[in-house]
Amino acid sequence: MNQTRVTEFSLLGFGNLHSVNIVLFILFLVIFLFTVTGNLLIIILVSTNVHLQSPMYYFLCHLSFNDLVTSTNIVPNMLGAILLGGIIISYFECIIQFYFFSGTMVTECYLLSVMSYDRYLAICNPLRYSSIMDFKLQICLSVWPWLVGLTVNLIGVFPISNYNFCHDNIIDHFYCDLFPLQKLSCSDTSVIELEAFLFSMPLFILPCGLIIVTYVYIFHTILKIPSTTGKQKTFSTCSSHLIVVGTFYGTLIAKYMIPSKEQSMLINKIISLLHTVFTPLFNPIIYSLRNQDIKRTLKKLLTNK
Repeated sequence: MNQTRVTEFSLLGFGNLHSVNIVLFILFLVIFLFTVTGNLLIIILVSTNVHLQSPMYYFLCHLSFNDLVTSTNIVPNMLGAILLGGIIISYFECIIQFYFFSGTMVTECYLLSVMSYDRYLAICNPLRYSSIMDFKLQICLSVWPWLVGLTVNLIGVFPISNYNFCHDNIIDHFYCDLFPLQKLSCSDTSVIELEAFLFSMPLFILPCGLIIVTYVYIFHTILKIPSTTGKQKTFSTCSSHLIVVGTFYGTLIAKYMIPSKEQSMLINKIISLLHTVFTPLFNPIIYSLRNQDIKRTLKKLLTNK
């Protein structure tokens, strides 16, 4: 067997779109700059404004930081691959990129479930909200998603780091993901596939289930509010989060619930773009456009009033 431990990979990016590479580079560079600016702006606004010092915005800061890590982990290499028609990254860099990508994905799953629990307490138990969601609980609920995402993820990364490659080192993608690495490897990938199946329950399905349950209770509570204005005002406090959840899990399901053998690489790239490039951009836009507190704070910042 012609097996070898490769020392580097070649990321092709969008190698079949050379004729529009400059256009793509400018487009994704602008998106990246807006993503970084938008998420940093939310973190700065929440951290410096006393009117935004609440658990909901505290968890939003963690979501924005997670989106920053996701975007800066993926997009710079992607921009280089687009501009140069492909880039070379070391084996170690590839594994690290995959580790942080999968880690932030798991972290976001749990952050979104934490945010839904926060909205559940605020809407369904408003009188006890402040006493339950104290500072200690906020710290625990914010640290837990990061611990799960960055530690449990090592169980999946370790087998991948020991793959053998006996074909080539060319990855037809714009970042190191599980599917293209499995295609290149000549090792038995059944272990990692089994791990992905077993860990999908606690890492993805469980937080999704928690979100669904909390929103069942939230909607039940909202329907009992007698006035239409009261219903709309209450629903507006969680509508932004609901849109973000739908966007995130929609792309996640499309990417990982469809068997990899039934996906073409082009479809996989498009879905990956939605998940790694556009979702981190949409999150701050959704919260900025639909949240009156953030809009007022931003307006005061821009007008110096």
